[in-house]
Amino acid sequence: MKINLYILSLGLAASVLFGCSDELTQVGSGIQPDDDVPSVYADTFYMTGKTLLMDSVYAKTAYGTLGEIYDPLYGNLKSDFLCQFYCPDNFRFRYTPADGKIDSVEFKIMYTSWIGDSLTPMRAQIYEVTSPLTKDFYTNINPGDYCNLQKTLGMKTYTSHDMNVPDSVRYYKNSYDEYTFQPNVTIRMSDEIGQRFYNATQNTPEVYTNQNTFNDFFPGVYITNTFGTGNILNVDASSMYIYYKYIVKGSQDQDSLVQAAEVFSATTEVIQLNRFKNTDMSHLLNPSDSIAYLKSPAGVYTQLVIPAAQLEPLVRGRIVSNLALTLRALPQEDWRFAFEAPANLLILPTDSVNSFFVNNNVENNKTSFLGSYATSTRNYSFGNIAPLLQAHLDSNPEQDLVISVIPVERKTGSTTNYWGTPTTYTVSISNYLKPSGVKLRIDQDAMQMRLVTIEYK
Repeated sequence: MKINLYILSLGLAASVLFGCSDELTQVGSGIQPDDDVPSVYADTFYMTGKTLLMDSVYAKTAYGTLGEIYDPLYGNLKSDFLCQFYCPDNFRFRYTPADGKIDSVEFKIMYTSWIGDSLTPMRAQIYEVTSPLTKDFYTNINPGDYCNLQKTLGMKTYTSHDMNVPDSVRYYKNSYDEYTFQPNVTIRMSDEIGQRFYNATQNTPEVYTNQNTFNDFFPGVYITNTFGTGNILNVDASSMYIYYKYIVKGSQDQDSLVQAAEVFSATTEVIQLNRFKNTDMSHLLNPSDSIAYLKSPAGVYTQLVIPAAQLEPLVRGRIVSNLALTLRALPQEDWRFAFEAPANLLILPTDSVNSFFVNNNVENNKTSFLGSYATSTRNYSFGNIAPLLQAHLDSNPEQDLVISVIPVERKTGSTTNYWGTPTTYTVSISNYLKPSGVKLRIDQDAMQMRLVTIEYK
């Protein structure tokens, strides 16, 4: 039987082109018993689609975005974040600051890329977190619940392309042919923060016992933009540098002052909460029978509905064999700094979205499928999603199958087989946290689906 099904699948590509509810030619019947001859059917139906608001997304990551940008179609997006700092157990300053004094404190926002106008002036501002951060990694947090927004720790006006950096520095490569310059926004913070950190090592060292006691001592910072629009940084790392000088004893009583720094960074071991605030996009939610929208991060998403309740009586007793899904996109906008289409989309049942990301799942080609954007055709192809429909018909035959279409970030790995052929596989999938947008066709032609089923008589 397995051999016959495999042979049958080879003929399906041609078979599905026949009309709705057609019984296709039986394949392999000559080598099967008369009472075990499969009948193959091809049925046509239509999905429906619409645009829905995405209130928030799950974003457990040490990476973030910072800035604000406006798109004529997709509206305004503001992005910022709160973070804790990692602290080793029983931390102490490596050296004793001269006279017990801290020289200065800087907060560095490291990035390698950005979206929007690289020369638009932006202002980053830092506030101290005063209430403990919770492990709620959804992006609709209210920073005011954690911070005193009336007291700032520092601010800096910047452009993502720093014109003060000479090309000789920006494009310098080391012996490994790697660029060594790391773009960053450096914000001078209050010296009092650094002094507080050092004094605690002398007066209340127990606050450095472990990460929890340190978080109670210093819950973290909130970094946001308070001026400017038109640029968003893709933040790779955030760190606070506490600078000080210490005395080095020399020969013949010749002492020297040497500068040192203690560094506290936001890492995967601690909490970072990313916030995205989307506005001016209510028009994307207007009912439409031709276009559905996707906007990331945490903007709008597309919902598809397969009329499984109507299909169930038609295909009852059959095996769902083939249901190819391709979503077609319209051309991207051509204005300056227009959003790009997300490279990858994930489809899965709407009621499984939250658990998928919280549990760090990847596509399994059974209940979740990944589609990559093909620039030449403007299509996202998800392959055969028959297992998804079959699972739904088995468990909820009286309900329609509701599917969410979500922009995602895919990280991959590769392996090589015995013959040296490389294979790419998914390492992780997370919500896409960079600005993107795409228009999906949901007109009747684009929503037409061909369902191939098999019945054994």
